[in-house]
Amino acid sequence: MNYKTHSQSMALTGQPPKNITRNQKFATLVGMFGLAVMLLAAFNVSFPNKTLWLTISLSALFTGILWFSWEAYSQKLPGIKNDGVWFKSISSQGLWGWIAGIALTGFYIILYFYPEYLGLASKGSNKGVIALFDPLSKALSGNPASQWFVYGTLYTVAILAFGVKFLWKYRHNRYERLRTLSVMFFQTAFAFIIPELMARLNGDKLLNGGSLPYYDLKNVWPLNYYNFEGYRIKGFLSSGDIGFALLIFGILSIFVITPILTYKYGKRWYCSWVCGCGGLAETAGDSFRQLSDKSVKAWRIERWVVHSVVVFVTLMTTAVIYSYLGTDTSKYWLTKSTFLIGVASLLTLVFGWVMLFKREQLQKDAQYGAIGYFVIIMALIGFHFFSGEGYVFLFKSETLRKSYSFLIGSIFSGVIGTGFYPIFGNRVWCRFGCPMAAMLGFQQRLFSRFRITTNGGQCISCGSCSTYCEMGIDVRAYAQKGENIVRSSCVGCGICSAVCPRGVLKLENGPQKGRIDSNQVLLGNDVDLMDLVNQK
Repeated sequence: MNYKTHSQSMALTGQPPKNITRNQKFATLVGMFGLAVMLLAAFNVSFPNKTLWLTISLSALFTGILWFSWEAYSQKLPGIKNDGVWFKSISSQGLWGWIAGIALTGFYIILYFYPEYLGLASKGSNKGVIALFDPLSKALSGNPASQWFVYGTLYTVAILAFGVKFLWKYRHNRYERLRTLSVMFFQTAFAFIIPELMARLNGDKLLNGGSLPYYDLKNVWPLNYYNFEGYRIKGFLSSGDIGFALLIFGILSIFVITPILTYKYGKRWYCSWVCGCGGLAETAGDSFRQLSDKSVKAWRIERWVVHSVVVFVTLMTTAVIYSYLGTDTSKYWLTKSTFLIGVASLLTLVFGWVMLFKREQLQKDAQYGAIGYFVIIMALIGFHFFSGEGYVFLFKSETLRKSYSFLIGSIFSGVIGTGFYPIFGNRVWCRFGCPMAAMLGFQQRLFSRFRITTNGGQCISCGSCSTYCEMGIDVRAYAQKGENIVRSSCVGCGICSAVCPRGVLKLENGPQKGRIDSNQVLLGNDVDLMDLVNQK
């Protein structure tokens, strides 16, 4: 006799995920068909009607993702949906995860360094998959497609499709819905459509006699490290009043707009609501957020690497601007020496203010800041004494620009930052390499009103908040103590709050005055709650 035994696990971690449904299998086939069209184009299969086949390909990809997601979440009640991620090979660093990581990394390497394999032609007409995108590119900008247009289109489709998936998954949380709609809008309008339309208008004379340069309005230095290079400055100045206004807007974004918004809302206003890198990480990369390393070792590496990137981008930008300034005071109001003195003075003011008034808040980060400040000042002195025409130290200024573009713009943000989603989590670039995130984090840590408040009495130490923190923060350690979370690396995505089953965590923008001092509570000291109530 054959006996079948049935056992049901009572583990709190849940059950292994069920096999995908029949409809999800069909959805996968639809998506794979859209991808197959592009792969055939990449192998120089010529499609007679590129507009039709591009529409079919993108529509199939979009439809496949939406159909699969709808089958996954439509029959579930609103609530926490991060179930089964550690049982799936793709989201637990298993075989499929490594295959996906290698495939994405390979795509980025070809995109950045070997675009001719995608069909980009230096002369004549494009071929391959890039030629497939020519009709859409010509409709928007009037120009043939480039590898960056192909990438931008796929990037936008991914954020829109996986954004809808994210909306269904976290439909119980209003904050998650709003910020997801925000990144979908900013990616589609500001990063994709508007720059292409500006490129179409470039060269067309406007009412003021100028032209409209290509510009992604939401990209702020140091993320757009190239914005103050010589060709960009000339492009702005040659575009009349509009170009000059865009240049002024870029400068104001650094010194006025960004600090004000960060003070009011924390770095989340950019990293989780506007930024395209963050938008892709939050939507397409959502399934990999639990892979971020929460160890102390990773935290130490993060602090060293991200501080080094800030120093590097500051020096590179300074070197780029310095390289095309003059020395004759009778011709230039801003000379090389004046510029270096201005940069050194500004850094000294910021560093002095931090050391005098905020050193205790920064704690060990103050040491990293001191080291970085020393390195920058020494480098500025070196710029003055060891640089010649077209040279910074012993390197050509062009070499420095290309080196920075290669190391940070290509390798870190592209190949590693996105290609390694299934291996190291979805915020590798934001956590370890993004100079914009580091700058905003510095401001957030020092003077922002944003913080995540905790109610330690309600915490059951389930660990969901720490598990799904994409920035590697041990949120549970703060929640257990009832301590407010004010961290430079926190991007304010709010997932820790969304997955908390007890409502322990809350994202706030209010002032510190009138809040319970968690340290006093932990020490057992008396806290007069009525006194705090009367202060409000």
